[in-house]
Amino acid sequence: MITPVAYIRTFGEIPGHPEGTSYADREELRLAGLHAHKQNGISGTPAEGADAIVLNGGYPDDQDDGDIIIYTGQGGQDSRGRQIADQELTSGNAGLVRSQAEGLPVRVIRGYEEKSVYAPTTGYRYDGLYRVVRHWFKPRDDGFRVLQFRMEKISTSEIVRDFGQADEADQPEAQSLTQSGPVSRTERAIQQLNRRASVVRNIKKWHDNVCQICRTTVELPGGPASEVAHIQGLGEPHNGPDCEENALCLCPNDHLRFDYGALYLTDDLRIVDATSQQIIGKLATHPKHSIGIQYVRQHRSYWAK
Repeated sequence: MITPVAYIRTFGEIPGHPEGTSYADREELRLAGLHAHKQNGISGTPAEGADAIVLNGGYPDDQDDGDIIIYTGQGGQDSRGRQIADQELTSGNAGLVRSQAEGLPVRVIRGYEEKSVYAPTTGYRYDGLYRVVRHWFKPRDDGFRVLQFRMEKISTSEIVRDFGQADEADQPEAQSLTQSGPVSRTERAIQQLNRRASVVRNIKKWHDNVCQICRTTVELPGGPASEVAHIQGLGEPHNGPDCEENALCLCPNDHLRFDYGALYLTDDLRIVDATSQQIIGKLATHPKHSIGIQYVRQHRSYWAK
């Protein structure tokens, strides 16, 4: 009897398997340590995070633009690939959210069935490391919801740590990270959205750095601090505007909860806790700060059933 080779979840590059390497089938991917499953698109768990995905034509909602991918999560399909139920934030989907929250790199593997100019014509190909930068629920025309993830490719010049089964005694790279002295620097080319400084300044001033959700502020030695969150996200695919009507003054905790869909707003600006589906309060407002209800509705459409 042949004992199956155990899969060791490793985040980052796999030695001996550089970007661009091709594989005949999913079993070769698994044996190489690149992806844990023969069928599932996502390799990961809610507790550990997701270390890899496969793009292979599983969902028509996927969008592959090379360095930017809109990836559709897993679940809700029957044996013929028809969507028959909502996707849920569980299993591999929750693993990708964990990778987003912890900044874990995700290996992207393209398969021959993916309808993309970036896909191989045969077999599978490892196409590098990506980071998950955003996620949301998308209502489909058939009435079901799917979970989508915006993933952006990590530059080859960027150093990515291996977050897998690391034993410092056996890994010189891990040892070097703990040595004293200044941290090394790597040059990177980064694309960033240009945010209007006046929007941030006005929102914080009007609310005196007090969170509109929990009514607290972060006290620092230099004075109170807060964060400005956009209701409808900036950039692709949400394309929200950078204006005061699309912004909130939040504390770091509620900013994270709002961005991840744990909190959303009703049209009358009541605050809904998505985990309990209970209204937990009313958004604090200011006479000079008008909230655009169209942006509230757009944000809510990503999270509320």
